[in-house]
Amino acid sequence: MNAVRIPTPLRSLPSVPLSGSTRRPRPPPPLLPKAMRASMRDRSKNRKPLQKGRTLSIEAIQAVQALKRAGGKGPRSLELARRSAFGRLLKGDMIAVLRELLRQSRCDLALEVFEDIRKEYWYKAQVMLYAEMFSVFAGNGLFEDVKLLYLYLRTEDNIEPHLEGFNSVLRTFMSFSLVELATDCYYFMKEIGCEPDRSSFRILINGLESMGEQVASAKLREEAQKYYGGSLEFLQETEEMICQS
Repeated sequence: MNAVRIPTPLRSLPSVPLSGSTRRPRPPPPLLPKAMRASMRDRSKNRKPLQKGRTLSIEAIQAVQALKRAGGKGPRSLELARRSAFGRLLKGDMIAVLRELLRQSRCDLALEVFEDIRKEYWYKAQVMLYAEMFSVFAGNGLFEDVKLLYLYLRTEDNIEPHLEGFNSVLRTFMSFSLVELATDCYYFMKEIGCEPDRSSFRILINGLESMGEQVASAKLREEAQKYYGGSLEFLQETEEMICQS
């Protein structure tokens, strides 16, 4: 008769030491080539932070690309791209597309999409946006388009009297010797209740005198004296000094 084998109690089993001597050491990770390590460090150091307002959504990027492709294929293709790729965007993306086209100096496309934006129910004229467009269009020598955009500005309903924006417009006009537009813009400001400040007069008067427009300059000096009295010493101040005062 076979004897019954009784299992050994757990507490009587010999304990197995868990010392480091029984483990096989893990091999160190392979070293990257020196050039690759330096490249990765440099990339992390040079990575630029995202700038607020400069990032585009995927839909906006696709719209910019579609407009640029269609722009080289003729008016019909561009019209289709404006309706499909651009027309279905939200308000923020439409403005972002316009500013991206301005950044790339694609003035032809920027003018097209701006005319579409003006037809949107939510559209409200912003002087600063006009100032951006004037600067880019004039910088590219498209002065006829600048005049067209200024006509749009002139016919906007309920435009806010944004003094900083108008001063930026005046600065662009004077920088490109667009004297008639600059002087007309000055009177347009007053029509809508945007009273000129010292920067406005400094931009106009100094610009006119530098171009030999003494008659127009003298008239604006009289206007400035109505606001600030007989002393016009601020005309000799820099832009920074005017802003700080």
